[in-house]
Amino acid sequence: MGVAEKFEIQVPDPLAITSTLHDIVASGDRLIGSLFRERIRKPVRVPEWLGDELGIGRAFGEATLRLWRDPLKLLDRQTALWVDSLDLWARTCSALSGTRVSPIIQPERGDRRFKDEAWTEFAVFDHIKQSYLLSARWLLETMKGVEDIDEQHARKVEFYTRQLIDALAPTNFALTNPEALREIFRTGGESLLRGLRNLMRDIERGKGRLSIRMTDLDAFTLGDNIATTPGSVVFQNDMMQLIQYAPLGDTVRRRPLLIVPPWINKFYILDLRDKNSFIRWAVAQGNTVFVISWINPDASYAARGFDDYLEHGITAALQAIERATGEREVNAVGYCLGGTLLSASTAWYAAGDHQPIASTTLFTTMLDFARPGELEVFIDDQQLDAIERRMQKQGYLDGAEMASTFNMLRANDLIWSFAVNNYLLGKDPFPFDLLYWNSDSTRMPAAMHSFYLRNMYQHNRLREPGGITLCGRPIDLHQVRTPVYFLSAVEDHIAPWKSTYAGTRLFGGPVRFVLGGSGHIAGVINPPAAKKYGYLTSPRLELDADEWLATATQTAGSWWPDWDAWLDQQDATRVPARHAGDGALAVLEPAPGSYVKRRLAR
Repeated sequence: MGVAEKFEIQVPDPLAITSTLHDIVASGDRLIGSLFRERIRKPVRVPEWLGDELGIGRAFGEATLRLWRDPLKLLDRQTALWVDSLDLWARTCSALSGTRVSPIIQPERGDRRFKDEAWTEFAVFDHIKQSYLLSARWLLETMKGVEDIDEQHARKVEFYTRQLIDALAPTNFALTNPEALREIFRTGGESLLRGLRNLMRDIERGKGRLSIRMTDLDAFTLGDNIATTPGSVVFQNDMMQLIQYAPLGDTVRRRPLLIVPPWINKFYILDLRDKNSFIRWAVAQGNTVFVISWINPDASYAARGFDDYLEHGITAALQAIERATGEREVNAVGYCLGGTLLSASTAWYAAGDHQPIASTTLFTTMLDFARPGELEVFIDDQQLDAIERRMQKQGYLDGAEMASTFNMLRANDLIWSFAVNNYLLGKDPFPFDLLYWNSDSTRMPAAMHSFYLRNMYQHNRLREPGGITLCGRPIDLHQVRTPVYFLSAVEDHIAPWKSTYAGTRLFGGPVRFVLGGSGHIAGVINPPAAKKYGYLTSPRLELDADEWLATATQTAGSWWPDWDAWLDQQDATRVPARHAGDGALAVLEPAPGSYVKRRLAR
């Protein structure tokens, strides 16, 4: 098929264009008005990048200085790029004359930016693609090859060089993206107007800051078509609500199951739809499931710290569960930061008179922060000081800022793909439950987040006996003798599996480590019916991570049944099923409760 057929021009709909232009003008008027009012109410703040609060300018300044100190090496690198470019040009000329030629460079496996057939079929687009890939490789290798540079600066240079490379991809520009060009011709330019409308709406929604929509934010309603597992709120305080889910059988395990989600995100990642709800599945396996639903804090929570999440979160939940069921022991699950808190809590109880957490399950949880992965680029005194200054002004870390940080770790998938879809193609984002949850941001109380960043990420004190004191009691993970199940994900970019694996050596009791497929979310939310990914196991936890991987056995399918079998070993006794309201706690409201519905401005 030729270019003409690929890029057939259609006459646009005048009424559609008129309507779109009206939306653009209206959004622009509202945006200008809101920005004007905002500037009157608040003084203009110097942007972080201009003041170099993050130390990016200093890092690149040092790297540039080191590069120019070895001009022969730089010349050699430039010569190599020039030779590759000449070779590419020669091959492109041959391709234009009808000769089949092999590419010099190919996109990395999993790079979906160049999946459109035009990137391969048309020599011009193929040349643009390969030129970009060659230049990207050259720039990244050049910056990574700078010698004698401060280690933290080297990490910043590499990370932000990747951000620059991703931003400059030809897929991000209308004139060099064949899919965008095809849509422009097909709609007679209407797609660009729709894209401009979407852009204006996203800037307006972000109150002057671009807030890219990843999904249709009006497509889901909590308790209606997402977070629908039947249950009831049976306890609440000013930190959390406790949800008890209705049983799906006549008997349940004797110990209730308490799930502690992270307060960086909301709990319903574990209860998206019936088909992929871990909560519903856990209920179906015969567990009395309780889930903590954290408050989405405002400025009044500025002084709330890690102690508050222990005392008014986990401890309050355990006391409430005992009142509801009569049981003094639970099996507990912690996800990500929730797992860090749960582990610290088990250590806190281990130093006391009673251990109510009889078994612990940790999903993608870091306890030893010596190798925190790409997030380490954001952890140094200069950046933490900047974060703390912002938090002191408003009492919390804004949820959008946290979301932007995580999105930058996978910029092509979580930023640029949506920019292309929304703005270049002029399409509305597709309704997707996972992305709806991902857009449902939460705030971090200033005191808590500062404690977490300083003590965990920066100083790595949780792994040290007595390194951290909670509620007046020094804690030591080595004192925890109860069984622990670790679930990590091989492609996790937030809690790298080799870092989570290091945490297996911090406990004094039996540990099972399971390495699932995929990443931080899909590796956990992997129902058996999907028959995806598989998982690795090995009892050789005395080995280092690479050696453990070499000895591990692969099992097909979801790790969920493996966890259920492990849990049955810890708690095989069955009792009659429990219902909310049967015990000393009354039903307050239906699940998912009101706390989780406190959504930030969108």
